[in-house]
Amino acid sequence: MEASPDALRTACVKETNPQSIRTVRISMNQSTQTTTALTILRVIAGFLFAAHGWQKFNEFTIAGTQASFAKMGVPAAEVAAPVVATLELVGGIALILGVLTRVFAALLALDMLGALFLVHASAGVFVATGGYELVLLLAAGAAAIALAGAGRLSADAALFGRSDSKLKVLA
Repeated sequence: MEASPDALRTACVKETNPQSIRTVRISMNQSTQTTTALTILRVIAGFLFAAHGWQKFNEFTIAGTQASFAKMGVPAAEVAAPVVATLELVGGIALILGVLTRVFAALLALDMLGALFLVHASAGVFVATGGYELVLLLAAGAAAIALAGAGRLSADAALFGRSDSKLKVLA
């Protein structure tokens, strides 16, 4: 568990050993770096997911996405296409804002694993040949966000981040 900046400052004041003070300062810096890294990952992944969801609605259309899914062998393509398009659009926006981040990130990771195994695995690694490199990277990013949470710069932290919140697990 990561200590709060106030707890780290208190530890720095109480500890007289210079080595311990340096360690505390590094921990504070890592906390800032972790917050920055989570925010960058969440916003960029959210943007990419939202863009792909938007594309399924507007460029390909849902009917076109259904036909494409059916051609690729996706089961229940008529249902899967609008569900996936909605998940990617709404889930991507939720990641950008940091709203219910763990839930949406887990669902998006599963979405990408489905795409990997149902469509892209047989084409090899590289996206130029229809391979899985992009969906694997998106799945890994979404899984990392689901495990780490949204970070301090998120709606989840503002809504659920208090230490006494019963919904703190969402933050």
